Amino acid sequence: MRSIMILSLLVAIAPLYWGVNTGRTGRDTTADVPYPEGYRRWVHVRSGLTGPESPSYKATGGLHHIYANEKAMEGYQKGPFPDGAMIVYDLLEVQTKEGITTEGRRRYLTVMHKDSKRYTETGGWGFEVFRKDSHTDRAIGPKAKTQCYDCHLGQKDKDFVFGSFRE
Repeated sequence: MRSIMILSLLVAIAPLYWGVNTGRTGRDTTADVPYPEGYRRWVHVRSGLTGPESPSYKATGGLHHIYANEKAMEGYQKGPFPDGAMIVYDLLEVQTKEGITTEGRRRYLTVMHKDSKRYTETGGWGFEVFRKDSHTDRAIGPKAKTQCYDCHLGQKDKDFVFGSFRE
């Protein structure tokens, strides 16, 4: 069950790879998802490792950590997610030396931000991908509907969120 949820999440974000690597700079600034300052101090939801044998390795290969702010934890525990909820998917390269695998540089940071008034066309969620360590270099912008929401639509009964909090 756990591997199915992780695979579902990876499949959901695989299309982001193409957005992350297109170099697009144009975006709709009225719908900007905020950078999640201090997210590494939030609740750690779960982690996963996508290795070279995975079909989605090129897009999502590496170590990923998922974090949730306090509002998002309300959604994980009680559902649905309230406005102000933020979920972060932090994807890092991996380095292996002498049989020890550690995290490397950040590949990208995916953010979901719940604001039911602002993101009406995407189920109340804003979606964005920040390239590498940048707080401003965005990969999704106005294409959030086709690159993120259309896939998350399959999770409508879970308020468009893949996975769950691992106690």
